[in-house]
Amino acid sequence: MSLKKQFIKTKPVVKVTFSIDAKDADSAAVVGDFNNWNASEGTLSKLKNGTFKATYDLVKDAIYEFKYVIDGNYVNDPEADFYKWNDYAGSENGVLVV
Repeated sequence: MSLKKQFIKTKPVVKVTFSIDAKDADSAAVVGDFNNWNASEGTLSKLKNGTFKATYDLVKDAIYEFKYVIDGNYVNDPEADFYKWNDYAGSENGVLVV
């Protein structure tokens, strides 16, 4: 799993690339505050090496909670900036600071 942040000097956005290794999975998505926790808006594309990946423009100077959804199972990213307990989910979510 990995997160890559590319800060754009001329725009108030950060290009964030989400990727997760899930060779045996049929589908993967990233969900979070930035897409209303909607898996269809966070679909990741499967690469030939089994990694799922996508890049999204997120508003700069913000903090987002997020998780991956792999074949319907919620998974945290070990490279998240930190984790935060979420009472609604009843678990910790990864946190991304951009």
